[in-house]
Amino acid sequence: MAKKEQIHGIIIIGGGIAAYTAALYTARADLKPIILCGIEPDQLSLTTLVENWPGFKDGIQGPELIQNTKKQAEKFGAKCIQEAAESFNIKKGYFEIKAGNETFKTRTLIIATGASAKKLSIPGENKYFGRGISTCAVCDAALYRNKNAIVVGGGDSAMEESLALYKFAKKVTIIHRRNEFRASKIMQDRIFKLKNKINIIRDSEVTEVLGNGKLVTGIKVKNLKTEKISEIKTDGVFLAIGHTPNTGIFKKKINLDKHGYIVTDKFSNTSIPGIYAAGDVQDPIFKQAITSAGAGCQAALQAEKYLEKRS
Repeated sequence: MAKKEQIHGIIIIGGGIAAYTAALYTARADLKPIILCGIEPDQLSLTTLVENWPGFKDGIQGPELIQNTKKQAEKFGAKCIQEAAESFNIKKGYFEIKAGNETFKTRTLIIATGASAKKLSIPGENKYFGRGISTCAVCDAALYRNKNAIVVGGGDSAMEESLALYKFAKKVTIIHRRNEFRASKIMQDRIFKLKNKINIIRDSEVTEVLGNGKLVTGIKVKNLKTEKISEIKTDGVFLAIGHTPNTGIFKKKINLDKHGYIVTDKFSNTSIPGIYAAGDVQDPIFKQAITSAGAGCQAALQAEKYLEKRS
């Protein structure tokens, strides 16, 4: 463990592809990064086959991609500490992070804490997450070729998930708890034009995910007007009810947007010099592994420049 009085050159908070890419670049620059990678799995580690990562024609498992990148960073001197950052403070000339029983001090900080997909909090959800329940159709749509898929939500993200799925799935069903969608008109129009491929169930909510012990086999749906509960067979359930950025400890200390995402410029700079953000914690739009990795690289290069100017 690091000595409490030691001031590190750089600390990275996060345990996903953005964090480990940043660690790889800063380690190769001999900055000896410390990664507070926490104990909770990142979004990519909950994904099965990743088929859109360049260089792997047959795809690569999400957990394997994460572990490979982590080991690559460690090979060059990065140190991963299995503790989650619990508090953050700005001090004169450095930043202070508390994690577990340790207090870490650093001259630069890269925040790559990601964003957690909102869940339904219903029976079967945790059991089958990653085994038929997903939060990324762009990542997993091809796995549902000629299968049935459910999309839960009524905003633009739900429409986008459905549009990604319909090209592969035998049938896509959107379930929304209201009669009217929140999605933009243009997105709704695209969905309505595909009525032969995309079914819509309104005024209803999913109350339980069913499975055979290994994979999802169906769901229970409650009509909110009649309170009737029915079962629908499906091979997959895609949750599109929003994300929550993991920025709780940074509130009122770093500029966040109205949804809680860290505000950055095109160079990954935050509102505080020496602090950078990468990945889903500052990206409410793309949410792709490849863009998160690129942002991690960019943040690392910026942190390196910052330290060089002050050496």
